[in-house]
Amino acid sequence: MIAKSASASDAKTQQDLLAQSISRVALHRDRAAFELLFRHFAPRVKTYCMRLGADASIAEEITQETMVSVWSNATQFDRRKANVSTWIFTIARNLSIDRFRKSRRPQFDPCDPAFVPDDAERPDAILEQGENEERLRDILQTLSTAERDVLMLSFYRHFSHGEIAKQLDVPLGTVKSRTRLAFAKIRSAIGTRDQANSK
Repeated sequence: MIAKSASASDAKTQQDLLAQSISRVALHRDRAAFELLFRHFAPRVKTYCMRLGADASIAEEITQETMVSVWSNATQFDRRKANVSTWIFTIARNLSIDRFRKSRRPQFDPCDPAFVPDDAERPDAILEQGENEERLRDILQTLSTAERDVLMLSFYRHFSHGEIAKQLDVPLGTVKSRTRLAFAKIRSAIGTRDQANSK
Protein backbone atom coordinates (compact mmCIF):
# COMPACT_ATOMS: atom_id res chain seq x y z
CA MET A 1 0.00 0.00 0.00
CA ILE A 2 2.81 2.39 0.92
CA ALA A 3 4.64 1.55 -2.31
CA LYS A 4 1.51 2.23 -4.36
CA SER A 5 0.96 5.54 -2.58
CA ALA A 6 4.56 6.57 -3.22
CA SER A 7 4.25 5.63 -6.88
CA ALA A 8 1.06 7.66 -7.26
CA SER A 9 2.71 10.60 -5.52
CA ASP A 10 5.72 10.43 -7.85
CA ALA A 11 3.45 10.34 -10.90
CA LYS A 12 1.54 13.39 -9.66
CA THR A 13 4.80 15.24 -9.01
CA GLN A 14 5.98 14.47 -12.54
CA GLN A 15 2.68 15.64 -14.06
CA ASP A 16 2.91 18.84 -12.02
CA LEU A 17 6.44 19.44 -13.32
CA LEU A 18 5.38 18.83 -16.91
CA ALA A 19 2.36 21.12 -16.52
CA GLN A 20 4.60 23.84 -15.09
CA SER A 21 6.94 23.41 -18.05
CA ILE A 22 4.06 23.85 -20.50
CA SER A 23 3.02 26.99 -18.63
CA ARG A 24 6.54 28.43 -18.85
CA VAL A 25 6.63 27.75 -22.58
CA ALA A 26 3.21 29.35 -23.04
CA LEU A 27 3.86 32.42 -20.91
CA HIS A 28 7.58 33.02 -21.27
CA ARG A 29 8.66 30.96 -24.31
CA ASP A 30 11.04 29.25 -21.90
CA ARG A 31 13.63 27.23 -23.82
CA ALA A 32 14.77 25.17 -20.83
CA ALA A 33 11.18 24.15 -20.13
CA PHE A 34 10.72 23.14 -23.76
CA GLU A 35 13.95 21.11 -23.67
CA LEU A 36 12.62 19.25 -20.62
CA LEU A 37 9.39 18.47 -22.46
CA PHE A 38 11.29 17.46 -25.58
CA ARG A 39 13.62 15.07 -23.76
CA HIS A 40 10.72 13.50 -21.88
CA PHE A 41 8.19 13.16 -24.67
CA ALA A 42 10.10 12.84 -27.98
CA PRO A 43 11.15 9.19 -27.54
CA ARG A 44 7.76 8.27 -26.07
CA VAL A 45 5.87 9.95 -28.91
CA LYS A 46 8.01 8.17 -31.50
CA THR A 47 7.31 4.80 -29.87
CA TYR A 48 3.60 5.64 -29.70
CA CYS A 49 3.50 6.55 -33.41
CA MET A 50 5.22 3.30 -34.32
CA ARG A 51 2.62 1.39 -32.30
CA LEU A 52 -0.03 3.17 -34.38
CA GLY A 53 1.57 1.69 -37.49
CA ALA A 54 4.12 4.27 -38.64
CA ASP A 55 7.58 3.10 -39.62
CA ALA A 56 10.59 4.54 -37.80
CA SER A 57 11.18 7.30 -40.36
CA ILE A 58 7.57 8.50 -40.42
CA ALA A 59 7.34 8.22 -36.63
CA GLU A 60 10.37 10.49 -36.30
CA GLU A 61 8.81 13.05 -38.63
CA ILE A 62 5.52 13.01 -36.72
CA THR A 63 7.43 13.37 -33.45
CA GLN A 64 9.19 16.47 -34.76
CA GLU A 65 5.90 17.93 -35.95
CA THR A 66 4.31 17.15 -32.59
CA MET A 67 7.01 18.93 -30.61
CA VAL A 68 6.91 21.97 -32.91
CA SER A 69 3.15 22.05 -32.35
CA VAL A 70 3.70 21.86 -28.58
CA TRP A 71 5.96 24.90 -28.80
CA SER A 72 3.64 26.85 -31.10
CA ASN A 73 0.38 26.02 -29.32
CA ALA A 74 1.40 25.77 -25.67
CA THR A 75 -1.07 28.54 -24.82
CA GLN A 76 -3.92 26.22 -25.82
CA PHE A 77 -3.09 23.65 -23.14
CA ASP A 78 -5.75 23.57 -20.42
CA ARG A 79 -4.80 21.55 -17.36
CA ARG A 80 -8.44 21.41 -16.29
CA LYS A 81 -9.33 19.36 -19.38
CA ALA A 82 -6.36 17.01 -19.67
CA ASN A 83 -2.91 16.33 -18.30
CA VAL A 84 0.17 17.14 -20.36
CA SER A 85 0.73 13.58 -21.54
CA THR A 86 -2.82 13.23 -22.81
CA TRP A 87 -2.63 16.58 -24.61
CA ILE A 88 0.67 15.84 -26.35
CA PHE A 89 -0.23 12.28 -27.31
CA THR A 90 -3.52 13.57 -28.73
CA ILE A 91 -1.54 15.94 -30.96
CA ALA A 92 0.64 13.02 -32.08
CA ARG A 93 -2.42 10.85 -32.70
CA ASN A 94 -4.10 13.54 -34.81
CA LEU A 95 -0.95 14.07 -36.86
CA SER A 96 -0.67 10.31 -37.35
CA ILE A 97 -4.28 10.17 -38.56
CA ASP A 98 -3.58 13.04 -40.96
CA ARG A 99 -0.61 11.14 -42.37
CA PHE A 100 -2.72 8.02 -42.80
CA ARG A 101 -5.47 9.96 -44.56
CA LYS A 102 -2.96 11.54 -46.90
CA SER A 103 -1.44 8.18 -47.79
CA ARG A 104 -4.92 6.85 -48.58
CA ARG A 105 -6.13 9.96 -50.44
CA PRO A 106 -4.00 10.96 -53.47
CA GLN A 107 -5.52 14.42 -53.89
CA PHE A 108 -6.53 17.25 -51.60
CA ASP A 109 -10.16 16.97 -50.55
CA PRO A 110 -11.61 20.34 -49.43
CA CYS A 111 -14.65 18.57 -47.99
CA ASP A 112 -12.56 16.54 -45.57
CA PRO A 113 -13.71 17.40 -41.99
CA ALA A 114 -10.05 17.85 -41.07
CA PHE A 115 -10.05 21.07 -43.11
CA VAL A 116 -13.34 22.47 -41.81
CA PRO A 117 -12.74 25.30 -39.30
CA ASP A 118 -14.21 25.06 -35.83
CA ASP A 119 -16.91 27.73 -35.53
CA ALA A 120 -16.60 27.64 -31.76
CA GLU A 121 -12.92 28.53 -31.73
CA ARG A 122 -12.26 31.63 -29.65
CA PRO A 123 -10.97 34.76 -31.46
CA ASP A 124 -8.14 35.14 -28.94
CA ALA A 125 -7.07 31.54 -29.58
CA ILE A 126 -7.01 32.24 -33.31
CA LEU A 127 -4.89 35.35 -32.69
CA GLU A 128 -2.47 33.44 -30.48
CA GLN A 129 -2.12 30.71 -33.06
CA GLY A 130 -1.51 33.30 -35.78
CA GLU A 131 1.21 34.97 -33.72
CA ASN A 132 2.89 31.64 -33.03
CA GLU A 133 2.77 30.67 -36.70
CA GLU A 134 4.25 34.05 -37.66
CA ARG A 135 7.06 33.56 -35.12
CA LEU A 136 7.76 30.12 -36.55
CA ARG A 137 7.79 31.49 -40.10
CA ASP A 138 10.34 34.11 -39.03
CA ILE A 139 12.56 31.38 -37.60
CA LEU A 140 12.21 29.34 -40.79
CA GLN A 141 13.59 32.30 -42.73
CA THR A 142 16.89 31.92 -40.85
CA LEU A 143 17.41 28.45 -42.33
CA SER A 144 19.17 27.73 -45.59
CA THR A 145 16.97 27.26 -48.64
CA ALA A 146 17.69 23.53 -48.68
CA GLU A 147 16.77 23.11 -45.00
CA ARG A 148 13.65 25.25 -45.35
CA ASP A 149 12.46 23.29 -48.39
CA VAL A 150 12.72 20.03 -46.47
CA LEU A 151 10.77 21.37 -43.48
CA MET A 152 8.09 23.01 -45.58
CA LEU A 153 7.44 19.75 -47.43
CA SER A 154 7.47 17.79 -44.17
CA PHE A 155 5.48 20.06 -41.84
CA TYR A 156 3.09 21.84 -44.18
CA ARG A 157 2.58 19.28 -46.96
CA HIS A 158 3.12 16.22 -44.77
CA PHE A 159 5.50 14.53 -47.20
CA SER A 160 7.42 11.51 -45.96
CA HIS A 161 11.22 11.56 -46.11
CA GLY A 162 11.05 9.31 -49.16
CA GLU A 163 8.60 11.62 -50.93
CA ILE A 164 10.77 14.64 -50.12
CA ALA A 165 13.86 12.89 -51.51
CA LYS A 166 12.00 12.18 -54.74
CA GLN A 167 10.55 15.70 -54.93
CA LEU A 168 13.92 17.39 -54.40
CA ASP A 169 15.92 14.74 -56.27
CA VAL A 170 18.36 14.17 -53.41
CA PRO A 171 19.38 11.03 -51.47
CA LEU A 172 17.16 9.92 -48.59
CA GLY A 173 20.07 10.30 -46.17
CA THR A 174 20.46 13.94 -47.22
CA VAL A 175 16.80 14.62 -46.45
CA LYS A 176 17.12 13.07 -43.00
CA SER A 177 20.30 14.99 -42.15
CA ARG A 178 18.81 18.29 -43.36
CA THR A 179 15.69 17.66 -41.28
CA ARG A 180 17.69 16.97 -38.13
CA LEU A 181 19.94 19.99 -38.69
CA ALA A 182 17.02 22.31 -39.44
CA PHE A 183 15.12 21.17 -36.36
CA ALA A 184 18.22 21.70 -34.21
CA LYS A 185 18.56 25.23 -35.61
CA ILE A 186 14.90 25.95 -34.86
CA ARG A 187 15.36 24.88 -31.25
CA SER A 188 18.49 27.03 -31.01
CA ALA A 189 16.72 30.03 -32.56
CA ILE A 190 13.84 29.61 -30.12
CA GLY A 191 16.29 29.84 -27.24
CA THR A 192 18.10 32.86 -28.71
CA ARG A 193 14.85 34.78 -29.20
CA ASP A 194 13.69 33.91 -25.70
CA GLN A 195 16.92 35.23 -24.21
CA ALA A 196 16.63 38.44 -26.23
CA ASN A 197 13.00 38.95 -25.20
CA SER A 198 13.81 38.40 -21.53
CA LYS A 199 16.36 41.23 -21.46
